[in-house]
Amino acid sequence: MGDEIRLHSVAGSRSFRVLWLLFEMGLEPEVLTYDIAKGELRSPEFQGLSPAGRVPVLEIDSKVLFESGAITQYLCETRPEVGLAPGVGEEEREHYLTWVHYAETIGVLIQNLNLQQVFLPKPEMRSPTVIGIEVKRLAISLKPLEQILAQQDYLLKRGFSAADTMMGFTLESARHYVKFDRFPNVAAYQARLEGREAYQKALKAEGLQQFYDRDFYEVPEA
Repeated sequence: MGDEIRLHSVAGSRSFRVLWLLFEMGLEPEVLTYDIAKGELRSPEFQGLSPAGRVPVLEIDSKVLFESGAITQYLCETRPEVGLAPGVGEEEREHYLTWVHYAETIGVLIQNLNLQQVFLPKPEMRSPTVIGIEVKRLAISLKPLEQILAQQDYLLKRGFSAADTMMGFTLESARHYVKFDRFPNVAAYQARLEGREAYQKALKAEGLQQFYDRDFYEVPEA
Protein backbone atom coordinates (compact mmCIF):
# COMPACT_ATOMS: atom_id res chain seq x y z
CA MET A 1 0.00 0.00 0.00
CA GLY A 2 1.17 3.55 -0.75
CA ASP A 3 2.54 5.66 2.07
CA GLU A 4 0.94 8.99 1.13
CA ILE A 5 -2.27 9.85 2.96
CA ARG A 6 -4.07 13.05 2.05
CA LEU A 7 -7.38 14.18 3.61
CA HIS A 8 -9.43 16.91 1.96
CA SER A 9 -11.29 18.61 4.78
CA VAL A 10 -13.55 21.42 5.94
CA ALA A 11 -13.21 22.12 9.66
CA GLY A 12 -16.33 21.14 11.57
CA SER A 13 -17.63 18.88 8.80
CA ARG A 14 -17.91 15.10 8.45
CA SER A 15 -14.24 15.06 7.49
CA PHE A 16 -13.50 15.19 11.22
CA ARG A 17 -14.74 11.60 11.51
CA VAL A 18 -12.07 10.42 9.12
CA LEU A 19 -9.27 12.54 10.56
CA TRP A 20 -10.03 11.32 14.07
CA LEU A 21 -10.15 7.69 12.91
CA LEU A 22 -6.83 8.04 11.11
CA PHE A 23 -5.19 9.33 14.28
CA GLU A 24 -6.76 6.50 16.31
CA MET A 25 -5.08 4.15 13.82
CA GLY A 26 -1.73 5.85 14.25
CA LEU A 27 -1.79 7.25 10.71
CA GLU A 28 -0.55 10.76 9.92
CA PRO A 29 -2.39 12.35 6.99
CA GLU A 30 -1.64 15.55 5.15
CA VAL A 31 -4.71 17.72 5.74
CA LEU A 32 -5.85 19.99 2.91
CA THR A 33 -8.50 22.46 4.10
CA TYR A 34 -11.13 24.25 2.03
CA ASP A 35 -13.24 27.37 2.51
CA ILE A 36 -16.91 26.81 1.64
CA ALA A 37 -17.63 30.55 1.58
CA LYS A 38 -15.10 31.00 -1.21
CA GLY A 39 -16.63 28.22 -3.27
CA GLU A 40 -13.51 26.11 -3.14
CA LEU A 41 -15.49 22.85 -3.11
CA ARG A 42 -16.99 23.78 -6.47
CA SER A 43 -13.67 23.97 -8.27
CA PRO A 44 -13.18 21.54 -11.18
CA GLU A 45 -10.06 20.20 -9.47
CA PHE A 46 -11.91 19.26 -6.29
CA GLN A 47 -14.97 17.92 -8.08
CA GLY A 48 -12.63 15.68 -10.01
CA LEU A 49 -12.04 13.99 -6.66
CA SER A 50 -15.57 14.30 -5.25
CA PRO A 51 -18.24 14.56 -7.98
CA ALA A 52 -20.79 16.10 -5.60
CA GLY A 53 -18.26 18.60 -4.29
CA ARG A 54 -18.40 17.31 -0.72
CA VAL A 55 -15.86 16.49 1.96
CA PRO A 56 -14.33 14.30 3.17
CA VAL A 57 -12.16 12.96 0.39
CA LEU A 58 -9.34 10.62 1.37
CA GLU A 59 -6.42 9.74 -0.85
CA ILE A 60 -4.84 6.56 0.51
CA ASP A 61 -3.37 3.32 -0.83
CA SER A 62 -3.25 4.93 -4.29
CA LYS A 63 -7.05 5.25 -4.15
CA VAL A 64 -9.49 8.17 -3.86
CA LEU A 65 -12.45 7.66 -1.53
CA PHE A 66 -15.34 9.89 -0.51
CA GLU A 67 -18.27 9.53 1.94
CA SER A 68 -17.25 9.27 5.60
CA GLY A 69 -19.08 6.00 6.25
CA ALA A 70 -17.51 4.30 3.25
CA ILE A 71 -14.07 5.60 4.20
CA THR A 72 -14.53 4.34 7.75
CA GLN A 73 -15.47 0.89 6.52
CA TYR A 74 -12.55 0.81 4.07
CA LEU A 75 -9.99 1.83 6.69
CA CYS A 76 -11.23 -0.76 9.18
CA GLU A 77 -11.37 -3.56 6.60
CA THR A 78 -7.91 -2.85 5.19
CA ARG A 79 -6.34 -2.44 8.64
CA PRO A 80 -8.08 -5.05 10.80
CA GLU A 81 -5.03 -5.39 13.04
CA VAL A 82 -5.93 -2.04 14.63
CA GLY A 83 -9.07 -3.65 16.04
CA LEU A 84 -11.52 -0.78 15.59
CA ALA A 85 -14.31 -2.81 13.98
CA PRO A 86 -15.56 -6.37 14.41
CA GLY A 87 -15.14 -8.39 11.24
CA VAL A 88 -17.71 -10.50 9.45
CA GLY A 89 -18.89 -13.24 11.77
CA GLU A 90 -17.41 -11.63 14.88
CA GLU A 91 -19.44 -10.78 17.95
CA GLU A 92 -21.21 -7.38 17.88
CA ARG A 93 -20.73 -7.00 14.10
CA GLU A 94 -24.45 -6.27 13.69
CA HIS A 95 -24.39 -3.65 16.42
CA TYR A 96 -21.32 -2.01 14.91
CA LEU A 97 -22.98 -1.71 11.49
CA THR A 98 -26.17 -0.38 13.05
CA TRP A 99 -24.44 2.43 14.94
CA VAL A 100 -22.18 3.39 12.03
CA HIS A 101 -25.24 4.01 9.88
CA TYR A 102 -27.39 5.40 12.69
CA ALA A 103 -24.80 8.16 13.06
CA GLU A 104 -25.74 9.31 9.58
CA THR A 105 -29.47 9.11 10.38
CA ILE A 106 -28.82 11.66 13.12
CA GLY A 107 -26.48 13.53 10.79
CA VAL A 108 -29.25 14.13 8.26
CA LEU A 109 -31.42 15.75 10.93
CA ILE A 110 -28.52 18.01 11.89
CA GLN A 111 -27.93 18.82 8.24
CA ASN A 112 -31.54 20.00 7.93
CA LEU A 113 -31.14 22.18 11.00
CA ASN A 114 -27.84 23.56 9.75
CA LEU A 115 -29.55 24.63 6.54
CA GLN A 116 -32.29 26.44 8.43
CA GLN A 117 -30.26 27.97 11.25
CA VAL A 118 -26.81 28.49 9.75
CA PHE A 119 -26.79 28.58 5.97
CA LEU A 120 -29.94 30.44 4.93
CA PRO A 121 -28.71 34.01 4.37
CA LYS A 122 -31.71 35.86 5.83
CA PRO A 123 -33.59 35.15 9.09
CA GLU A 124 -36.96 35.59 7.37
CA MET A 125 -36.15 32.62 5.14
CA ARG A 126 -36.15 30.27 8.13
CA SER A 127 -39.20 28.23 9.10
CA PRO A 128 -39.82 28.05 12.86
CA THR A 129 -42.22 25.17 12.20
CA VAL A 130 -39.65 23.11 10.32
CA ILE A 131 -36.94 23.92 12.86
CA GLY A 132 -39.19 22.92 15.75
CA ILE A 133 -40.09 19.61 14.12
CA GLU A 134 -36.47 18.79 13.29
CA VAL A 135 -35.31 19.59 16.83
CA LYS A 136 -37.95 17.20 18.22
CA ARG A 137 -36.90 14.50 15.75
CA LEU A 138 -33.28 15.00 16.72
CA ALA A 139 -34.09 14.66 20.43
CA ILE A 140 -36.05 11.47 19.74
CA SER A 141 -33.11 10.05 17.79
CA LEU A 142 -30.88 10.48 20.85
CA LYS A 143 -33.07 8.30 23.07
CA PRO A 144 -31.66 4.94 21.89
CA LEU A 145 -28.17 6.25 22.59
CA GLU A 146 -29.16 7.35 26.07
CA GLN A 147 -30.47 3.86 26.76
CA ILE A 148 -27.48 1.90 25.47
CA LEU A 149 -24.97 4.24 27.11
CA ALA A 150 -26.62 3.67 30.46
CA GLN A 151 -25.27 0.11 30.22
CA GLN A 152 -21.79 0.59 28.71
CA ASP A 153 -19.15 3.25 28.07
CA TYR A 154 -19.11 2.97 24.27
CA LEU A 155 -21.47 1.88 21.53
CA LEU A 156 -20.06 -1.65 21.64
CA LYS A 157 -19.60 -3.68 24.80
CA ARG A 158 -16.12 -4.64 23.60
CA GLY A 159 -15.06 -0.99 23.90
CA PHE A 160 -14.14 1.92 21.66
CA SER A 161 -14.61 1.37 17.92
CA ALA A 162 -14.96 3.22 14.63
CA ALA A 163 -18.68 3.45 15.35
CA ASP A 164 -17.72 5.93 18.05
CA THR A 165 -15.70 8.09 15.65
CA MET A 166 -18.74 8.23 13.38
CA MET A 167 -21.11 9.05 16.24
CA GLY A 168 -18.86 11.40 18.21
CA PHE A 169 -18.70 14.01 15.47
CA THR A 170 -22.47 13.77 15.04
CA LEU A 171 -23.11 14.41 18.72
CA GLU A 172 -20.78 17.39 18.78
CA SER A 173 -23.02 18.99 16.16
CA ALA A 174 -26.23 17.85 17.86
CA ARG A 175 -25.33 19.84 20.98
CA HIS A 176 -25.96 23.03 19.06
CA TYR A 177 -29.66 22.15 18.81
CA VAL A 178 -30.56 19.82 21.70
CA LYS A 179 -29.55 20.45 25.31
CA PHE A 180 -27.71 17.44 26.63
CA ASP A 181 -28.84 17.94 30.21
CA ARG A 182 -31.82 15.86 29.06
CA PHE A 183 -29.39 13.09 28.06
CA PRO A 184 -26.81 12.65 30.85
CA ASN A 185 -25.48 9.34 29.54
CA VAL A 186 -24.94 10.81 26.08
CA ALA A 187 -23.24 13.84 27.63
CA ALA A 188 -20.88 11.63 29.65
CA TYR A 189 -20.14 9.56 26.56
CA GLN A 190 -19.30 12.66 24.54
CA ALA A 191 -16.97 13.82 27.30
CA ARG A 192 -15.18 10.46 27.21
CA LEU A 193 -14.71 10.75 23.46
CA GLU A 194 -13.41 14.31 23.66
CA GLY A 195 -10.88 13.20 26.25
CA ARG A 196 -9.21 10.79 23.85
CA GLU A 197 -5.76 11.80 22.66
CA ALA A 198 -6.61 11.16 18.99
CA TYR A 199 -9.75 13.32 19.25
CA GLN A 200 -7.76 16.26 20.59
CA LYS A 201 -5.07 15.72 17.99
CA ALA A 202 -7.69 15.80 15.23
CA LEU A 203 -9.17 19.04 16.58
CA LYS A 204 -5.76 20.67 16.50
CA ALA A 205 -4.96 19.39 13.01
CA GLU A 206 -8.30 20.38 11.48
CA GLY A 207 -8.50 23.92 12.84
CA LEU A 208 -11.47 26.05 13.85
CA GLN A 209 -14.88 25.06 12.49
CA GLN A 210 -16.49 27.46 10.02
CA PHE A 211 -20.18 26.84 10.62
CA TYR A 212 -21.52 27.72 14.05
CA ASP A 213 -21.36 31.24 15.47
CA ARG A 214 -22.90 30.32 18.82
CA ASP A 215 -22.96 27.38 21.21
CA PHE A 216 -26.72 26.82 21.04
CA TYR A 217 -29.47 27.75 18.59
CA GLU A 218 -32.94 28.27 20.01
CA VAL A 219 -36.03 27.51 17.97
CA PRO A 220 -37.10 30.93 16.60
CA GLU A 221 -40.54 32.28 17.44
CA ALA A 222 -43.16 31.89 14.76
